[in-house]
Amino acid sequence: MITFRHATAAAFLAAGLLSTPAAFAATPAGYAGIVADDAKITVTGNGAVSAAPDRMRLQAGVEVRRATAGAAFGDARRAAATLRTALLNAGVGEDDLRTSEISLGPEYDDYPKVAGYRAGQGVEVLVRDLDIADRVVDAVAAAGEEARLNGISFEIGDPATALAAARDAAFKDAEAKARQYAALTGRGLGRVLSVQEDGEGRAPIPFEGVHLMAADKSISPGRQSVGVNVRVVFELR
Repeated sequence: MITFRHATAAAFLAAGLLSTPAAFAATPAGYAGIVADDAKITVTGNGAVSAAPDRMRLQAGVEVRRATAGAAFGDARRAAATLRTALLNAGVGEDDLRTSEISLGPEYDDYPKVAGYRAGQGVEVLVRDLDIADRVVDAVAAAGEEARLNGISFEIGDPATALAAARDAAFKDAEAKARQYAALTGRGLGRVLSVQEDGEGRAPIPFEGVHLMAADKSISPGRQSVGVNVRVVFELR
């Protein structure tokens, strides 16, 4: 089995050198993953579609420092309860709040002498309606000086439609590659022998840009790319 880059591979294929197995391994973007012999050709197709996220996941919490461990922990728990109430009042569902962290530990000005204790409690918030995203962020900021906002991320709540479109695109990509290589060697493309989706329909989600938002909103979810790789084996005629 020999590995070639795409341009070199095309030259060999055009010369009709498919009488012995040849492999074109996965290479950087723009190159095709090909394995071919006299009877069949295996092609990797890539498909991706862009979709707007419809959910926001927010990491927030509270943090306090007090002279004793008991005071720090107690005040952190009370501050966390205040934050929880603020989030519920902002429109977050009770089932969409999850405690993500509880911490308590000493702090030192001159080790091993303890200068105080720091306690914290974190919460993960799922916002299902992006229309209230700004309101939720404002609720955290207004929950008191102990409140902390640690970051947000966006996601597609139901990626099934986007995944289906990505599968269509991936299969068409594989078929086009296979048809081109078959034609280069004077062969015809036959029936599909097998189809395998790599990663079982995984959905990588890189940031793609800024989504337009209303003038009175500051939260922008951007767009996300849902991708599928599919390996298809075609018969050669």
